[in-house]
Amino acid sequence: MSAVSDRLPAFPWDKLAPYKATAAAHPGGIVDLSVGTPVDPVPELVQKALIEAADSPGYPTVWGTPELRDAITGWVERRLGAREVTHRQVLPVVGSKELVAWLPTQLGLGPGDRVAYPRLAYPTYEVGARLARAEYEVYDDPTALDPEGLKLLWLNSPSNPTGKVLSKQELTRIVAWARSHGILLFSDECYLELGWEADPVSVLHPDVNGGSYEGIVAVHSLSKRSNLAGYRAAFLAGDPEVLAPLLEIRKHGGMMTSAPTQAAVIAALGDDDHVRVQRDRYAARREALRSALLHHGFRIEHSEASLYLWATRGESCWDTVAHLAELGILVAPGDFYGEAGESHVRVAFTATDERVREAVRRLLS
Repeated sequence: MSAVSDRLPAFPWDKLAPYKATAAAHPGGIVDLSVGTPVDPVPELVQKALIEAADSPGYPTVWGTPELRDAITGWVERRLGAREVTHRQVLPVVGSKELVAWLPTQLGLGPGDRVAYPRLAYPTYEVGARLARAEYEVYDDPTALDPEGLKLLWLNSPSNPTGKVLSKQELTRIVAWARSHGILLFSDECYLELGWEADPVSVLHPDVNGGSYEGIVAVHSLSKRSNLAGYRAAFLAGDPEVLAPLLEIRKHGGMMTSAPTQAAVIAALGDDDHVRVQRDRYAARREALRSALLHHGFRIEHSEASLYLWATRGESCWDTVAHLAELGILVAPGDFYGEAGESHVRVAFTATDERVREAVRRLLS
C-alpha cells in the first residue's frame, strides 16, 4: 500500500539549504528574507488574554466559544463590509495552512474531481488536492477553465507570492461565473489587511457577492495582521451550507483551536490599533527594501499588497538566489510557486528593522 507521503511533491524548502549555508557564512551574518514569518512581538493585549485563559483544563469546542464567534462576525462586518453574518457563517480553524491542506479531503473530493488555483500560488493548494487524490490545475483567468468536474476553485488575493490584488470587478465576475456552474469558491484572503498600492476587497463584500454567501467561503488568518503565526489561529466565513458539514467533520477529527488561543483571537480581532502599528513597521521595511532592490538592478512586479516583493533580474531564479546568498541575503526562488516564477524571487520584508537595514546596506554597496 502506497504511503500518503508518496502523493506529495518534494518539500521545496529543502533545496534552499546550501544557499542558506552560503548566506550564513557572510561576515555580517545572514539576512533571511525567504520565509514570511513574523518577527515582531505579539501585541501585549493578546498575550494578556492568552495568559488569563491559561487555566483551561477542559476540552475546547471546535466551533469556538460564542464570544469567539461574536468576535469573528463583528470583524468581518466591520473590516470586510460583510452584512448580516451569523454564527452559522463562521468557523475557527487551526491555522490556515491546515485548512488549505485538508480542505479537499474534508469536502469529500477524490479521483475525477478537479481543484484549480492560480498559476503562481502557495504550494499547499496543490498539496491539498494530492492528499485527496483529486486532479489539480492552474489558471491565469479562472473563468477560462473547463467547468466540468471542477469542484473547488481557489482564489488568492492578495497573492502569495506576487502581491497581486484582484479588483472588485474581477472578483464579482469570477464569483458570478463560479455560481453559474455550481463550483465551490474558496478565497484565501490572509493578506487582505496588508494592501500598499491597492485596497484589497473580500468576496464577502456585498458589491462582490450580491448580498448572498451562496457557494463562497473566505479564509482569514491572524498570523500576519497580529503576529500570531505561533498561535495557529485562523477562521472561515461564508456559506453556512458549506461550513456546517465541515464543522461536523472537524468535530470528529478533533480539529479544535485551544481555549487560550480562542481568547487571544477575541482580543486581537477586537483591536485595530496594533494592526496599524504593525502595518507601519512593514510599510517602512517594504519601502527600504524596494528602493534598494531597484538600485541593485531588480525590477519589481505586482507587489501592491502582502508581505513580499516579487522581484526579477531577468535570469534564472536560482542564479538570483545564489547571487544574493553571496551577499548574505536569503530569498525564496520563484519556481517554488510554479513554473511561471522561474525568473523571479520572493523577498519577504518580515525581518527585523536591524536586519532589513543590513540588507539595504549590502544591496547599495
